[in-house]
Amino acid sequence: MNKLKCLRICMCWMLLMASVTVFGQNNVIDEVVWVVGDEAILKSDVEAERLNAQSEGRRFDGDPYCVIPEQLAIQKLYLHQAEIDSVEVEEQRVLSQVESYLNDIIASVGSKEKLEEYYNQSLREIRERVRETVRTRAIVDEMKRKLIGEIKIVPADVRRYFRNLPQDSIPFVPTQVEVQVITFEPKIPQEEIERVKKTLRDFTERVESGDIAFSTLAKMYSEDPGSARNGGEYGFQGRGELVPEFANVVFNLTDPKKVSKVFETEYGYHIAQLIEKRGDRVSYRHILIKPRVEEKDLDVALNRLDSIAKDIRNEKFTFDEAAPFLSHDKETRNNHGLMANPNTGTARFEMQDLAQVSQEMAKVVNELNVGEISEPFVMVNRKGKEVCAIVKLKTRIDGHKATIAEDYQRLKAVVMDKLSEEKLDKWIREKQKNTYVRINENWVKCDFKYPGWIKK
Repeated sequence: MNKLKCLRICMCWMLLMASVTVFGQNNVIDEVVWVVGDEAILKSDVEAERLNAQSEGRRFDGDPYCVIPEQLAIQKLYLHQAEIDSVEVEEQRVLSQVESYLNDIIASVGSKEKLEEYYNQSLREIRERVRETVRTRAIVDEMKRKLIGEIKIVPADVRRYFRNLPQDSIPFVPTQVEVQVITFEPKIPQEEIERVKKTLRDFTERVESGDIAFSTLAKMYSEDPGSARNGGEYGFQGRGELVPEFANVVFNLTDPKKVSKVFETEYGYHIAQLIEKRGDRVSYRHILIKPRVEEKDLDVALNRLDSIAKDIRNEKFTFDEAAPFLSHDKETRNNHGLMANPNTGTARFEMQDLAQVSQEMAKVVNELNVGEISEPFVMVNRKGKEVCAIVKLKTRIDGHKATIAEDYQRLKAVVMDKLSEEKLDKWIREKQKNTYVRINENWVKCDFKYPGWIKK
């Protein structure tokens, strides 16, 4: 599972812990602890966030019963300003995030029934709570962006910031690498493709004859780890969230009792079944079967790559020249095989980032010297397919304290964050002056970050 997916699942757990667990308890006696403007902060709100932090191992800088209400109060300030300024977020984007989070957590717990059982609420109720939380956070983020506005930073700002940093505060940059890759996808025999197609056609016949449910077959046979445990279901998705070949099929489904024809994507072969359509979003089930790669076909691809690597080492052509014409990797071959870090958009990878792309590749790269080309190896690519590859270590930048010369963009981002924080900090202090705030006497004895909550 990649880093972004793990983060999404964690976030989903936090959202649910915060919005369902506390409010689902009948034995909690609620009370108003803060009032900000005309908005109340409840004791249950505070407890929810405390559980949230506990679930992810996050500690507060101070008493959580002081820190948390203040954080929630600041959120109320942003939301109030957003209402004044008519700041809105695209509902479609909110729904997309909600469904993505729910899909991930359902896959994690095993089924939507288990999720409903765990929280003693229907999926509809859980979805609504998550939707409100996601929407609120999205509005706050949008309001922050508006308040920050456009901050222009010139190199002189970065140099000045860096010059004034104490030596022990200079950030440490872990070892980074730039990697070029050439991949070969082993040839799949036609008889194997026909076997997969026949299997899926047999599934279709069994479903449409009423012999077995589509979801049951998906749980038993689908090779999509993200949906198999949930009966092949992904929830509502927009066309832009799907690869074109997949979208073209599922968005043209009209009868929930029918199953699509067998179709191919870069992930393998599929059949799909419509669940429901809502506007420009569709909910569906699908089964994915990947053709098996035989050892002899892997050997052919590995031998071919071995020959290419030898020709490059013998200077018949360069890695840069070979990648556009020989590599099967669509994402890199037009950039001379140079990989892009999906987390940063740059060509630089920390080793942990590279391992998230491919653990096999990370192990190989870790043993290479700069300019060296690896021996051919087998790895699983981002599409979940077994492919053969050779890599070249283009650049290695050893771990070091940040410098202007090597890490300008990283330091620029730090300065941007600092200036943004200062701007928001100033806005909060000004907003406090004109906002009605009442704090329960049992919750007022705190060392607040912003003392202006208490009017003198």
